[in-house]
Amino acid sequence: MLIILTRGIAAREIYDAIDWPVLITLGALIPVSDAMSTTGATDVIAGWLATVGKGLPAYGLLGVVMVAVMAVTPFLNNAATVLVMGPIAVGFAKTLGYGPDAFLMAVALGAACDFLTPIGHQCNMLVMSPGGYRFGDYARLGAPLSVTVLVVGVPLIALVWPLTGH
Repeated sequence: MLIILTRGIAAREIYDAIDWPVLITLGALIPVSDAMSTTGATDVIAGWLATVGKGLPAYGLLGVVMVAVMAVTPFLNNAATVLVMGPIAVGFAKTLGYGPDAFLMAVALGAACDFLTPIGHQCNMLVMSPGGYRFGDYARLGAPLSVTVLVVGVPLIALVWPLTGH
């Protein structure tokens, strides 16, 4: 506000710099996230994930959440993925008797690590043409990087946010 009031930058420049499609997508997905929670869809998906993770140790369950988020984020904006997957992760954790903190961090990390497609994050798209990349290059190079994030991220998340029951 101080910069605008001192005319260091025009308000029009600020409005022009806003990434409106991302803002509109986020605004549109907030009610979707709320509706999923209200209708019980998050509980159904959390139950399905709990079935998939049945018999896994706590680290494995954390990994299941991170893999699910990494599978969704190439098709949604990473912030939108957090809006959709956050409540699912909380329901998943509660279904299994764990506190939600570590699972929410798995959502945050998984959504931030979209290396599989150029469409999941604007930075991926920005370097595609100048770098001469093709769509398939992202999956070929991004898959090993995603696995590395998973292998390193899960234990570090569990170290900082212990997987204890609530």
